[in-house]
Amino acid sequence: MSRLEPLSADGLQGKPCSDGSVIITDIACSPDEDSWLWRMSMIGIGEQQLEFPAHSDIRRQFVPLDAPVDVTFPDGRTQHLNRFDVAHFDHVNDPEAALSDRPTRTFNLKLRDDTQGELIARPLNGAMVLLAPNGWRWFVLLLSGQAKVIADHRIRDLEPNDMLWIDPIPGHPVRIEGGGELVLARLPAH
Repeated sequence: MSRLEPLSADGLQGKPCSDGSVIITDIACSPDEDSWLWRMSMIGIGEQQLEFPAHSDIRRQFVPLDAPVDVTFPDGRTQHLNRFDVAHFDHVNDPEAALSDRPTRTFNLKLRDDTQGELIARPLNGAMVLLAPNGWRWFVLLLSGQAKVIADHRIRDLEPNDMLWIDPIPGHPVRIEGGGELVLARLPAH
């Protein structure tokens, strides 16, 4: 049977980054804190610019959740990201900073080595189906609205800011029904 495991937001602690400009809330990583292959975090951007540390060994998927963000690069380019636009960065396309004209949360998925993963941010209007082949799981964060997750006759209701891990049985679709906005991440199970 598929597993639906809530992740309590109460246990997550936001910490200021090294220069104190933004608050970073680590959500989850695997396999552990020191040798992670993937890491998810949420970063709150206020009026100050978010500085991206240089990385030569990770790929980053980055999405603004509440307001558009302008991402700048060392060569002077700027990339405008609307709400829910997922940007993909790596050592060849490593961003320097991000700035928003109003406070916003951003969601980050970092991947190391050849680890695969996918970040999706989108409105939910009605029903959607999640599929996961063997060895994959889903993370769901409901940003607004109400939803329910249905997996193998098990139902889990979600309210804003609820987070849920879904470990589906391969070949068994999982449905999310409701209205609002959500962030999804498809990640390796181990």
